[in-house]
Amino acid sequence: MTEAHAIAGVPMRWVGPLRISGNVANTETHVPLATYESPLWPSVGRGAKVSRLAEKGIVATLVDERMTRSVLVEATDALTALTAARTIEARIDELREVVRGCSRFAQLIGIRHEINANLLFIRFEFSTGDASGHNMATLASDALLAHLLKTVPGISYGSISGNYCSDKKATAINGILGRGKNVVTEILIPRDVVSGVLHTTAAKIVELNIRKNLLGTLLAGGIRSANAHYANMLLAFYLATGQDAANIIEGSQGVVMAEDRDGDLYFACTLPNLIVGTVGNGKGLGFVETNLTRLGCRADGAPGENARRLAVLAAATVLCGELSLLAAQTNPGELMRAHIQLERDNKTAKVGV
Repeated sequence: MTEAHAIAGVPMRWVGPLRISGNVANTETHVPLATYESPLWPSVGRGAKVSRLAEKGIVATLVDERMTRSVLVEATDALTALTAARTIEARIDELREVVRGCSRFAQLIGIRHEINANLLFIRFEFSTGDASGHNMATLASDALLAHLLKTVPGISYGSISGNYCSDKKATAINGILGRGKNVVTEILIPRDVVSGVLHTTAAKIVELNIRKNLLGTLLAGGIRSANAHYANMLLAFYLATGQDAANIIEGSQGVVMAEDRDGDLYFACTLPNLIVGTVGNGKGLGFVETNLTRLGCRADGAPGENARRLAVLAAATVLCGELSLLAAQTNPGELMRAHIQLERDNKTAKVGV
């Protein structure tokens, strides 16, 4: 193997099992996490243990799914841009036929627009089967743009991508409208599990979530986000399952909710931008194929079923890691002790301490 084609090896472990129920999957499964941050494995593992001790486990609800691509066209003036936008939205059935002509799996499910001066930004929304859909959406948008330039008067080419998608960027529009799979995960944890496994109380986690995730993120200027470290679990899960790792940028947007219900803890993570797929680039690697098969994401079924399963498994993994970290941070010194114990050998630890 030449240096140009070398494969970077990232340590990977299977963690769990996680217990999951909901409108996509009812299962108990281990999940693979590829990371250099070794404390992540036991942390997610602790959350997974909690999921097995909760009556319904983690309830994962797939709320929506869509992949987007925005194109940019230039109009002669703002009124012409508005007229073009209304024309385009009124011809959605015609445009759906254009998409069918260039893809077996892509379907146009929505069109949105934004006008700035004489520029018209058009956001196409697609369903893309089991693919994450980046290339599929771009191919379809290319065909749509060519068709519109021929049939809609007063507009000219600007760009195949106008950043109104928004791809691999944390933006308000993605947090509001979603890009990829929108998944909500919830768990109701009995008070004895909160104290015995998480070594904390529901009240402490609720207070920390308000002060850290909600208020702290607000003061920092976060965009449609209030969580501790979604990105950690997502990156590890994405690397292990052949996903485009840069999508953790928008994927890490999301909000944590926590409620004290008479000592029991209700804990929920909303992830509106989970961009995952079970076919496409990165899925041909041997370890990825093995991992997807073990996760049950190689089943014969309707297009999109495997990708939906993968999305809820990713979201449940995020909840496990988020819950465990917040619990640790309610106790002084616990987080750093774990890192010292798990990331350093004894010699390094003595020098560091």
